[in-house]
Amino acid sequence: MSANDAGEHAVDGALSATDPPGESGTAASVSAKLQALPSMDYGMLQAEWRRLYRVEPPKRVARELLILGVGWKLQEQAYGGLRGTTRRMLAELSKTLERDGDVTRARVTRLKPGAKLIREWHGKTHTVIVREEGFEWRGKPWRSLSVIARTITGMHWSGPRFFGLNAGRRKWGPESKGVAHA
Repeated sequence: MSANDAGEHAVDGALSATDPPGESGTAASVSAKLQALPSMDYGMLQAEWRRLYRVEPPKRVARELLILGVGWKLQEQAYGGLRGTTRRMLAELSKTLERDGDVTRARVTRLKPGAKLIREWHGKTHTVIVREEGFEWRGKPWRSLSVIARTITGMHWSGPRFFGLNAGRRKWGPESKGVAHA
């Protein structure tokens, strides 16, 4: 048995020993394992990283980051990981960050097909339905919310802003007029 194997068995033993006696609950087991991580030395944390991720830990990584990475993986295995849509969004943001050095402009509200956007304009309620390939308004397909907003108002509008999709930037208060529902 190599020193590496011995270290891995010691880690397995250390984390297995943290399972609460008589409790088979996943939450209690994961909680005990997470609480044991700060008491593990750097070598044991590296061995646990190797066991969980099946790759070498990054070189010169801080101990605190090893604890976070191992803790994440323990929880992921117990409770499940990120949904596919979230993984794809993170991969897309990562590519944007590499390419542009900034992801703030890439943050776009994702709408699911079938969602309804409702906006009142000059006393008339307008309902837009999100489709796979764009939008539907007044029974016709549209490729852009901004074109719909421009048609409704007769002037240039940001479609997402008109329908309240980036309302976080707008101040909503008693002086606000109109209704925006997303």
